[in-house]
Amino acid sequence: MNVIDKALSSDISLGLLLEALAASPDLPLAFRYDGRLVKPGYHVTEVKAGQFSSFDCGANPETWAEIFVQLWDIEEGDRTHMPAGKFAAIIRKVSEHVKLDGSAKLTFEVSDGVQPMQLYCASVPVISNGVVQVELVARAASCRPRDRWLAKQAQETACCGPANAATKCCG
Repeated sequence: MNVIDKALSSDISLGLLLEALAASPDLPLAFRYDGRLVKPGYHVTEVKAGQFSSFDCGANPETWAEIFVQLWDIEEGDRTHMPAGKFAAIIRKVSEHVKLDGSAKLTFEVSDGVQPMQLYCASVPVISNGVVQVELVARAASCRPRDRWLAKQAQETACCGPANAATKCCG
């Protein structure tokens, strides 16, 4: 198994996904979610971009850009998984009409046409058995004030640990 990019992540941007796919445009592209691969006949049924503004549970204003890629997980005739380059071409075609920010948060909406659509974030593509695979991880709800607090705690712990006790970051 070869990782296209060594910086594994479970929430990559559209730009990072396209950059990784450019390395293997002729290989089939398969998405994996809920422990299984999408069916070979899958379709990219919609790509949309949004700008969002909100207030979180701590009354903090939040703004972000997000791109949604909708996958219809169906079996269709004798089709095979589309090449990575075709997926990239679909995104390029959309970007001719819709402003797509490559650094925006990337969300996949996946359904088989029967089950409700589920939201996923994407991991860095991996080449396995001649197929570019992108693991889709269920997007969980979170509390942004808590997430910021945890990140700050982790930074302080890393900065002020025993090895760094004499540095000025410990106050």
